[in-house]
Amino acid sequence: MKNFNGKILFLDRSDINTDEIIPAKYLTEASKAALKPYCLEDLTLPGFNPKNDVAGKSVIVTRANFGCGSSREHAPWVLEVNGMNMVIAEGFARIFRQNMFNCGMMAIALSSGQIDEIFAEFAGSEAECATDMEKHTLTISGNGKTKVYSFVINDFDRELVKAGGWVDYADRKY
Repeated sequence: MKNFNGKILFLDRSDINTDEIIPAKYLTEASKAALKPYCLEDLTLPGFNPKNDVAGKSVIVTRANFGCGSSREHAPWVLEVNGMNMVIAEGFARIFRQNMFNCGMMAIALSSGQIDEIFAEFAGSEAECATDMEKHTLTISGNGKTKVYSFVINDFDRELVKAGGWVDYADRKY
């Protein structure tokens, strides 16, 4: 099972689309690893520089409708090869969310109030997230504060995550 703990990258915007996660011009790369340097290359946010801000981050916290736009597995792949195995948002584009689980990654939806609180309390700090899969909780720490949030994941998606993704799940089950 992948690691769902670590430093947080805060992306304070809704509707971050798959072309911003990985530009379409790189979809011909022959391996997942070849995508690594292009993660979030076309994302425009004040003060955000993907060359400096992505490295060392394991978790993304963002707003609503993350992963909208073209449906492609490359978007979760580029996050994965950059060590980001979990995205926490108000909501996700349906296909992107399922692609995350199919890759053994976590797409956790929290309420807009919880996301607002996380941004208010922790954005701008060296915040970290720890995930307890058994208790279905996220613990976020930073700025001398710690908050715990409960999350919901259905049984099938949980099994995909535990197996490491759809391919490993299918190998074990079929």
